[in-house]
Amino acid sequence: MGVFVFLPLVLPLTAWPVARLAEQHLHPRTATRLLTAMAAVLALCSTVCLGLVMVVGTAQLPGNPLPDGWSDPEVRAAVPFDEVVGKAAIPALCAVVVACARTLWRHARVRRRAHRALAGLPDTEVAVLPDGAPYAYALPGGRRGGGALRGGRPGDAEPYGRAGRRVRGRRGGRVVVTTALLDRLRPAERRALFAHERAHLAARHDRFLLTVQLAARANPFLRPLRTAVAYTAERWADEEAARAIGSRRTVARAIGTAALVSRGTPAPTLAGLAAPGPVPRRVAALLGPPPAVRTWPSVFTSVGLAAWGAAAGTAVSAMSSANSAVTMVLILRAATPL
Repeated sequence: MGVFVFLPLVLPLTAWPVARLAEQHLHPRTATRLLTAMAAVLALCSTVCLGLVMVVGTAQLPGNPLPDGWSDPEVRAAVPFDEVVGKAAIPALCAVVVACARTLWRHARVRRRAHRALAGLPDTEVAVLPDGAPYAYALPGGRRGGGALRGGRPGDAEPYGRAGRRVRGRRGGRVVVTTALLDRLRPAERRALFAHERAHLAARHDRFLLTVQLAARANPFLRPLRTAVAYTAERWADEEAARAIGSRRTVARAIGTAALVSRGTPAPTLAGLAAPGPVPRRVAALLGPPPAVRTWPSVFTSVGLAAWGAAAGTAVSAMSSANSAVTMVLILRAATPL
């Protein structure tokens, strides 16, 4: 394996340039998918690397339950600086497991609490909470199996618009908004709010956000990708909302108003109108022309070069971790007595 076993730990650095450039030059949908896929692969590869190095460190600890052959010099020689790096990988991998477990636990806890808070409300697409704190967010479904999200557009039948038709067995999620936030929005801005949150639910942005959160916990070098995806997911929903209501300026006003009064979302893995992301940049983007839709940037542009560099780094990381894993398995099999 040699030093190649350590490459997946540092190759996430190759994705830093594209994380910034994708926000500015790619369509938000393309940027979100591209950055999330890279973050997931790079995080998985670096975790595999830590696991392989940990095997060498664990085999040297007295009283370990591993076969005696796993601590032979031939096994330790497969990893450079095995005495230091092998043992240091043990607490590092434990920290990764604990951090990812805490992220998953917090995400599940917030969703459970949110669903319990809505238990007494009508089973409609939009849940309006009588709360003095202004906030809104998209709550993913999963309570029961059934059809996709659908419902009526908010109108004038009720003070804040008709929340939506009752949906039996909804799986697509619900839009959660408080009366305090609705009181601060004009009717057109409320439509923009609902369209924005519906876009989050339809595209399952919570999955993208959760993936990059876990990736950043697995490797701190992936934090720029987490920040970028939090922004591009909001921009994706902004563009979908602008297309749905036919006014980019109205969506921009709704974002600015909500950002001034809202406290955000209950967790970074749940998306919302005033969720993370530089609000002035989002407003400026909406006041400009719609972004061009491209599946992959041209190599002759700065973002194209950055994307291809990040893709190359991701591919090298995957090949390095796969090669190291196969090599380690072969070495351990040879060192294990029959």
